[in-house]
Amino acid sequence: MVSSQTNADTWLIIPLFNEATVVQAVIEEARVTFPNIVCVDDGSSDDSVAEALAGGAVVLRHPINLGQGAALQTGIEFARMQPGAEYFVTFDSDGQHRVEDALAMVERLRAEPYDVIVGSRFLDGRTKAGALKRFVLRLAVLFERLSTGVRLTDAHNGLRAFNKRSAMAFDIQQNRMAHASEIVAQIGQHHLRYAEQPVHILYTDYSRSKGQSLWNSVNILSELFIK
Repeated sequence: MVSSQTNADTWLIIPLFNEATVVQAVIEEARVTFPNIVCVDDGSSDDSVAEALAGGAVVLRHPINLGQGAALQTGIEFARMQPGAEYFVTFDSDGQHRVEDALAMVERLRAEPYDVIVGSRFLDGRTKAGALKRFVLRLAVLFERLSTGVRLTDAHNGLRAFNKRSAMAFDIQQNRMAHASEIVAQIGQHHLRYAEQPVHILYTDYSRSKGQSLWNSVNILSELFIK
């Protein structure tokens, strides 16, 4: 296990909305490797804030629900202003992302000439997504390639690592699911150097019980063509 002090220059940015059941454990596990975590609570109605604080995160709060894109932008703006901050990771609050994948992505930023490392579910066979999810994500990839010129295999993966140059460049205006498309577009607009990293997304019983996989697929599909 890597000491968290090794990554004192890295901030995990976690958007948070009604994940009181799992968020403390997610933060506690991540803090073994990454000591600096900011959660942006996006108007939760449960005990998410208290659980995130108990896990050891810095917690910022939106008084009303603005959407994941807004929460990410708030977190990025906070993290990039912190002394010594050089690397940043967007990380989900529901347990779907693995700390070891985030660590591997940050290590690539340290060693290789990239500004952004984007996680991909489709570079190996570990992630078991349903047929609808795969169809929508493949459609999103095609859309992003045609509209932005950025060539990714998984344009809507929430696990991303990026350096300070990227953190200063990102300006997310799309508050809901379309923010992922906006980030891809800004990678192209700012000529950020990017690569992909194979990651294992864990579709747990908890996340499936909330219907996230299905509803996220529907939201991605609709916002691709309505935004």
